[in-house]
Amino acid sequence: MKKVITYGTFDLLHVGHINILRRAKEYGDYLIVAISSDEFNAIKHKEAYYTFEQRKIILEAIRYVDEVIPEHKWEQKVEDVQKHDVDVFVMGDDWRGEFDFLKDYCEVVYLPRTVGISTTQIKSDLNQTKNG
Repeated sequence: MKKVITYGTFDLLHVGHINILRRAKEYGDYLIVAISSDEFNAIKHKEAYYTFEQRKIILEAIRYVDEVIPEHKWEQKVEDVQKHDVDVFVMGDDWRGEFDFLKDYCEVVYLPRTVGISTTQIKSDLNQTKNG
């Protein structure tokens, strides 16, 4: 079985998230999604609309996702790849080069993001609607 892993916050689920999950799953038979814990988001000065548990439930309902695990710190990626026998690490191409150190442990793939949509943009649009 070929295992794939990807990381993210996966807050305010949108078509861009679905696209990256679908395309990541195409690289293997089993897709693991590591999502930022609430504590890790706080360290990154990032606030998710949904809690970790809510985001986990949402992701587990997506047909491309086989397993959801927490991400507690930046440094855990090598440990996750080894612990879960991962063959392919997938991230959006806005992270290109940032995870090349994982090439010692697995294949690293950077996928193009879906143009015109992001959680940051959705939050901004919602704030403008709310305030305007």
